[in-house]
Amino acid sequence: MKITPRDPCKILLVDDNRDGLVVRRALLEEFGHSVEIAESGDAALHLLGVGYFDVVVTDHCMPRMDGAELIRRIRASNPLARVILLSGFVEGMGLTEENTGADVVLMKSSREGAHLVRAVKRLMSATPKRKPPSPQKLPPKAHVAAR
Repeated sequence: MKITPRDPCKILLVDDNRDGLVVRRALLEEFGHSVEIAESGDAALHLLGVGYFDVVVTDHCMPRMDGAELIRRIRASNPLARVILLSGFVEGMGLTEENTGADVVLMKSSREGAHLVRAVKRLMSATPKRKPPSPQKLPPKAHVAAR
């Protein structure tokens, strides 16, 4: 019995490890998602420049451009992009959503597949987070003369 999501989406997977890309792609496609792959941050930025993706899933440890740098570059052009960061060293490197810019940070583990599928579903059902408006200076209150 094939399990399908209610809302399939277009996902960009980024990892310099080809085996990781193949496994994650197969899993996400099994859930009905359309998946493209990039083997580097530069390749991912090229694909993002010519197409649209609902979610970007990136590894953290990659040569030349790590996942956090890729996320910074994605956010510079699309602050509302949905991004998941994967790493085998989440705790050891202290990777969090706050210090990486990712919407979700996941530890690579035997449960990674289930966590990844849930994270994609959660991001797709949530309203993209918008930056809060900058504080506006209010004009001074007019003094009301007593009658």
